[in-house]
Formats: sequence, structure tokens, C-alpha cells
Amino acid sequence: MHTEFLMGNEAIAMGAIAAGVNLVCGYPGTPSTEVLETVAKHRPEGTYVEWSVNEKTAMEMAGGAAYGGARALVTMKQMGLNVASDPLMCLSYIGVKGGLVVLVADDPGPISSQTEQDTRRFAAFAKVPVFDPSSAQEAYDMIQEAFALSEAYGMPVFLRPTTRVSHGYASIRVKDPEEYTRTVPEGFVKDSRRWVIFPRLSYQNHIKIEQRNERLAEAFSASPRNFILPAEGKMKDCRRGIATGGFSYTYAMEAREQAGAFPLLKIGNPYPFPEGKAVEFLKDLDEVLCIEELDPVIEQALIYVCGKYGLKTRILGKQTGHMPTAGENTRDSVADAIRLFLGLKAVKPAEDTPPALPVRPPVLCAGCPHRASFYAVKQAMKGQKTIFCGDIGCYTLGNAQPLDMVDTCLCMGAGLGIAQATSHLEPDTACFAFVGDSTFFASAIPGVVNAVYNQASFTLIVLDNSTTAMTGHQPHPGTGRTMMGEIVHCISIENILKGIGVETVETVDPLNHALAVETVRRVSALPGVKAIIFKSPCVVLARPQGRVTIDPEKCIGCRKCIREIGCPGLSFDGKKAVVDPAQCTGCSLCSQICPVQAIAGGEIHA
Repeated sequence: MHTEFLMGNEAIAMGAIAAGVNLVCGYPGTPSTEVLETVAKHRPEGTYVEWSVNEKTAMEMAGGAAYGGARALVTMKQMGLNVASDPLMCLSYIGVKGGLVVLVADDPGPISSQTEQDTRRFAAFAKVPVFDPSSAQEAYDMIQEAFALSEAYGMPVFLRPTTRVSHGYASIRVKDPEEYTRTVPEGFVKDSRRWVIFPRLSYQNHIKIEQRNERLAEAFSASPRNFILPAEGKMKDCRRGIATGGFSYTYAMEAREQAGAFPLLKIGNPYPFPEGKAVEFLKDLDEVLCIEELDPVIEQALIYVCGKYGLKTRILGKQTGHMPTAGENTRDSVADAIRLFLGLKAVKPAEDTPPALPVRPPVLCAGCPHRASFYAVKQAMKGQKTIFCGDIGCYTLGNAQPLDMVDTCLCMGAGLGIAQATSHLEPDTACFAFVGDSTFFASAIPGVVNAVYNQASFTLIVLDNSTTAMTGHQPHPGTGRTMMGEIVHCISIENILKGIGVETVETVDPLNHALAVETVRRVSALPGVKAIIFKSPCVVLARPQGRVTIDPEKCIGCRKCIREIGCPGLSFDGKKAVVDPAQCTGCSLCSQICPVQAIAGGEIHA
């Protein structure tokens, strides 16, 4: 063993490697992304790694590997679990031969997600056990235990880190390479009675699943991942306790150091719930406060245990208004809640407490081609009745002023369905659906097929910046390279659209403003489904050379460059526009729209 300073996601990845993982696949999604990237960086010979086209495909890949006795890890964020749920639910029923760990990183806050859904709930829905780490070290240990448990019981197992576990750093005790588990898969063995999921087999396996989960609840009650810290010292007679899990346990332990050693129950396996350990904790207490993020999973489980075993302990938490029902817990919010619950004096804030940080909303980068794409569509459709259906990615930021070009944003690929519905019900509306290049492959293709088949009329705008930008510039089928560094055939979005039946597909550089506007006007006027691919590389990856300059003698102070495109590289100083040379990339969009040609330089897009 040795110590390394690791991000939580890196610790999880190194734990998977130490467990002898044979295959890792997934789809990028904050806060989970670095797990797969770290495995790819450190993978032993023979370990296969890929960014799959979406989470459903990744889950099926991992399931197939586990059918053959391999240890497989599939990674995603909580939103991705929705996409992967179809194969996951069936894998729960049919089981696996090797170890299958489903890593789903939840996002309390939410910090970078559409929802605050709780994977612990999904675990109970899928009847799959879940490990809920409270630290990077525990995540490293838990993923190895999860593989062993999956193999022992022949079932998928969840690992559910949250944002602070995934992205926090700590010194981690990790195994040396000679201590790693070596896994040699047996390979797939044909047995249609086991691997073909007929209704009768599902019925029989459902019975076995319920029996198995009863045994797991007992095993988890004896597991060191679920434990009780007794009252000590000045708190030795305390009849109030704290029940917690996940990263909230870390906050609770900090509060325990300050407030005194109150009784504490730590739940590391919220499903199947360790009832035996809970009964042991509750039987001598009058009240218990549950501290957890997202849903009241521990709280409701303890209420159930009290009813089942006739315990009189009062359970408090989210459902009683003692804890917030949404958002992240913090060290201070947990400490305040515990002190109030225990009847202790509140800690006075320090007099030198710094002021709150100013709110800084996210914006498109200076020089981002998406800004030019949105602006071209906005200019082309000025004065017309329109709907602009957005999507999940950097381009969601097109909703901000002054662009104001995202009327809807639901989930990946949903803009196509919304645009189609509007086109059928409001034929006088010019309908647009925006989607990124990575999202196109992940979830947009069926929507285009549906639109062509059902004769919708809208314009698909593919914002192709040749990467998966928002989650850290991962490759996808259109980039021509894989996560293992292989150079492969670049799949053409244009050819896919034409193969589906979209007759008009045009590709244009959005930073050529005049041509982009003309293309949108002409193509959008056509009937049926048509597509424009705005193709220009992400400015972070392919930073243009040069900067624009503003001639103060020519600038008339009209603010059009600032008022219409909202580039963070432009600002106003007194009566003239000025350029921030640290941000400007020389994309030249501002120079193309300046009414008096006061802006010069940058890259010319002919």
C-alpha cells in the first residue's frame, strides 16, 4: 500500500483497476466523467475502455462483458441513468456472471444538471444494492467491495458518489500494482435458459431477488460500512441521535467534534436497508435527526423500521421540516441543524467573515462558434414567429441575454420532439431544433427519423464544434478518435442525415456571418425536415491566431457589438468599445457586424 493525493473520481478509477476491471464504458456527464478518463490513462494491458455513444449502449456493453465473467464498470451521471434504465432493469432480473458495477454520480444542488434525482431511489426501484461513499477513500474501498458483492450474488451493484465525493481531493491509501486482483474472464457460455429473458424466467428470478435482498439486508447490518458511534463524554446520557450517510456523514463528524460525541448511525448501504443495525441504534433513543442529501431515503427507512419493530423513537428530517428538502448540505448547515436539534447554543459567526462572492453566471466563451450560430439564426429569422428548441450542452447558454435564443431545454435530444410537435400544431411557426455534435450521436438520430417519417416541418441546427465540450472535450464518433487513442473512421453527420431521408443538408462556418445568415434564410424557408450543420471547432481546442482591435477614431459608441452578441471579450469604456486582449480570440464576429468598420483584425472567414 502507498498514499496518493487523488480526486474522488480518480480514487474510484484506481479502485476499479485494483479490483481487476476488464471493461469500462460510459458516457460523459459531470460529475462522473473523470472516472473513465483516469482508467484510460492508467489501464493495465488487456483492459478495454470506451466512451460509448450513450448510456444505454454503455450499459448493454457492460452487461455483455459481465455475461462472460468479466468485471465491468459503466459510468454516468444521474440523468444518464434514465437513458440506461431499460437494460439495467432487465439486468437486475436476469443477473450477471462477472462483476458489474454501475457508477452513477448524483449532483445535489444541482450544480450542473437538470434534476436532483436520487440514485438511492432508483436502486430500490431496480432492486439493486447500492454503496453510498462518504469520502474519496471510502469510494476507493467500496468499488472493490462492490465488484466482489456483484460476483458473489450474480447481480449489478450501484456505486453512488455525489459531487463533493467525486470532485474533492484527499490523500488516499491505495494498493501497489502487485496487490491488484487479476481477473481472467471465462468467456460467454451459451445457456438460453439463463440469458434469454422470457416472462417465466423473470417471474422466477423476481422471487429469488426478493429473497436475496433479505439476505443482503442482514449482511449489510453486519458490514463495517454501516455502523454506530455511541454517545461518549458529556453526551453519554444523550437520547437524541443523528442518522446520516454519504458526504453528509463527513459534515456530521465535523459537527460531532465541536458539539460532543452524540450517538450517530452511519449508513453506507441504503438499499437493501440494514434494518438490524438500525434497530440497534434506535432502541435506546427518543429522537433521531436524519441528515442526508436529496430524498429522505434514510428517514423513511427508519420510520418503517420503527413501525415494523414497534419502536417509539421519533424520526425527524426532511419530512418534518427539520432539514431542507432540496439542494446541497454544507458544513455550516449541518452543524447548525445538529446544534438546534441537540438544544445547544448556536455558534456566532466570526466578525471578520468575508462577504459573499458575487454571482457570476456562466457564459459562452469569447470566440465560441455557438454564439455566431445563434446570432446568425436570430438575424435571419428577425420579425418571424419562431420557436427555438435548445438542448443540453454549452449551447444551453444561448438562452442568456442578449442572444435569448433558447426557448425550451428539457433533456438530451428533446428539442427535436418539441419542434416537431409545434410544427404539426402551429404550422405558421418557424421551428428550429438545436443539438450538438456529440448529442446528435447520443440521442438525436431517432428524433430525425421520426420527423422524416411523420412529415414534420422544422430546421435542425447541428452545432458541430468537433468535441464534447461541456464535460471536458471527450471524443465522439464524429471526431475520428477513440478514448484508447485509436484513429478511426470519422462518422459523417451529413451522410447520416441524408441516409435518414433529409434531402437538404448544408454545412457552413458560422463565423462567416453573411453566408450563415443567408443559409438560414434560404434553408428554413423550405418545406419538411431540413438541416444546417454549423461547423467550427471549439475555441478552447483550436484557438484562432490574432486579436481584433478597435479604432477609437472610427468607433461611434453605438454598442452594437456589445448589445447584440454579448461576447465577454468586449466591454465599454466611457464612450467607446474596448477589447480585452486576454479573452479575445480573433474570431472576427464583432468586426463583421460593426456598422462603421471600427473593428479590424482577427481571422477572416470567407
